[in-house]
Amino acid sequence: MTSRQPSKLLPELIARLEPGRRLQVLDVGPAMPDTVQFFSEYRCKLHFLDIFAELPLASGDDAPPPTDQFRDMLVFGTEPRFDICLFWDVFNYLDGNAVTAFLDTLLPFLHPGTRGHGFAVHNPRTATGGQAYAIADESHFSARPRVSEPGHYSPHSQAALKDMLYCFDVDRSMLLGDGRLEYRLKIRKSTR
Repeated sequence: MTSRQPSKLLPELIARLEPGRRLQVLDVGPAMPDTVQFFSEYRCKLHFLDIFAELPLASGDDAPPPTDQFRDMLVFGTEPRFDICLFWDVFNYLDGNAVTAFLDTLLPFLHPGTRGHGFAVHNPRTATGGQAYAIADESHFSARPRVSEPGHYSPHSQAALKDMLYCFDVDRSMLLGDGRLEYRLKIRKSTR
């Protein structure tokens, strides 16, 4: 069952899209029909990278380091420079080292105007929502139950997440009624 939820941050993110300019959009979740339909109105290329399908990351003595695992996932036919990154709630499923490894791997694909969007939790003890997200329209996102829940749910406090997202600044965040935080990101000037 799909639910539509209002967003006060998506409109500002979408308003920054330049008409006629070819956009590069990274969605770190599964390809959802709502997102595909929404971006069909724009001149853009969507890149879906379902990190959730790869979780939990391999661990142990024989496992490659997280940076190598993300490098294997972040393989694109060309070298896009992403204008928008839809992170959804992926950082709730990565420990601090994995967040850093993911961003280290993603950084070459970002530019000074890159913006991000995602969800965190207000309280790290918040239970997983078990949702897969998509953009429904300019001011709503949609959520559907995930087919299977990825392992290693370990949400971070707001302060810890801000520190982990070393190449981004939280441009704006809002507390949602269910205890989630919706946030919008911009590239940190000192990073690029």
